[in-house]
Amino acid sequence: MHLIRFLALVALLALTVAQPARAIGLLRDPDIEYALRQLAAPLLAQAGLGSAGVEILVVDDNSLNAFVVDRNAIFLNAGLIQRMENPAMLQSVIAHEAAHIANGHLMRRPVNMRNARTAAGIGSILAGAAAVAAGSGKAAGAAALGAQTSAQRLFFTHTRAEENAADQSGLRYMAGAGIDTQGALQVLDIFRGQEVLSAGRQDPYARTHPLGSDRYRVVQRLAEAYGDRARDDPTARYWFFRAKGKLSAFQRAPKWTLTRAGESGHPDIKAMREAVAWHRRSDLRRALPLIDTALSHRPEDPFYHELKGQILMESRQFAAAANAYGRAAQLAPRNALILGAYGRALLAQGQTGKALQYLQRAHQRDGRDARVLRDLAAAHAKSGNRGLASVVTAERYALQGRWTDAGIHAERASGLMPRGSGGWQRAQDVLAATRRAAQQNK
Repeated sequence: MHLIRFLALVALLALTVAQPARAIGLLRDPDIEYALRQLAAPLLAQAGLGSAGVEILVVDDNSLNAFVVDRNAIFLNAGLIQRMENPAMLQSVIAHEAAHIANGHLMRRPVNMRNARTAAGIGSILAGAAAVAAGSGKAAGAAALGAQTSAQRLFFTHTRAEENAADQSGLRYMAGAGIDTQGALQVLDIFRGQEVLSAGRQDPYARTHPLGSDRYRVVQRLAEAYGDRARDDPTARYWFFRAKGKLSAFQRAPKWTLTRAGESGHPDIKAMREAVAWHRRSDLRRALPLIDTALSHRPEDPFYHELKGQILMESRQFAAAANAYGRAAQLAPRNALILGAYGRALLAQGQTGKALQYLQRAHQRDGRDARVLRDLAAAHAKSGNRGLASVVTAERYALQGRWTDAGIHAERASGLMPRGSGGWQRAQDVLAATRRAAQQNK
């Protein structure tokens, strides 16, 4: 799991309340994101969002929460995923958040999302700021808003009417997809009694998704009414345990993982989790045969090849890592995270031209990955294109909210590139965003 950490800039919330907020990292990993998409796909289809490209992203926070901030993504806290006991529970949360999108609840938010986008077109609130913590084994990310200040609670909190509507729609999506609606009731059982606690002791989910006894009874009645539509889904069980297993393998102590690696009942997931645990103990001799064992069960699985690449890359076996990432890229040629990792391995090997190709493809598919921007700038610099290196560096600093540094590199790029060229215009976009940020901070 190539865990790239991003920190969120919540300057957008200063439009409503000038109070600093705690930034939260979001985790991105190609394997986990694919697994979550498999769990979400039938629900998004039922919600009419199947073609909308809704991402399911993981927040690096151990508290229990899930939320949406626009139509593009559903955010699930790592702690919530770990607390779910079966796929239906996790799918009920996804269904509920999808209902908030489909029912238009986001249109009532106190902040105009369109105005939150920068003049540079660098991205939306989700890409407002990203800072990379490279190298360590945690789970990887885009960018998310904090959820602790009064401003953030105002932004995320749903009304009781919205919650009731999302419950009813979400349960309908689950029933239509043949998913056990008791999962929704099991999730609500976790949060029962939260409203009598002080705000500081409540889980974020209880603060942003009000739960009353009437709401619980409605969900209970609907879950029972839809109960006869549930059908067994081994595929959902597999991807649930794979996502949860990989996430815990990177977040929990290796000793904990090794004692529980086989709990899913799937031999490839067991081998994968053991490989991660030994890798985190810097034991390549044990980790490598285990990831090969996982691959023996699923030889065409791009994400196991990607994990093998990560293990080798972080063990400084660059040539072997590039081979593993290359195979992953062959099997998943449209996955931005895999393409970026392959480009990074090629760059470490000194194959600058080829690395540039894959890094550019990764950036085109996901412009929010600051680590790809860093590698892309290095590749341009090694290729002798100082102007583009400065442009990409300026864009990376803008994503990180480091506006002074962004402005310095954008000015440098403006002087190095032909006036009116594409790269020159990108530099002007960053400069415009820098000026806007300076005005907001006055």
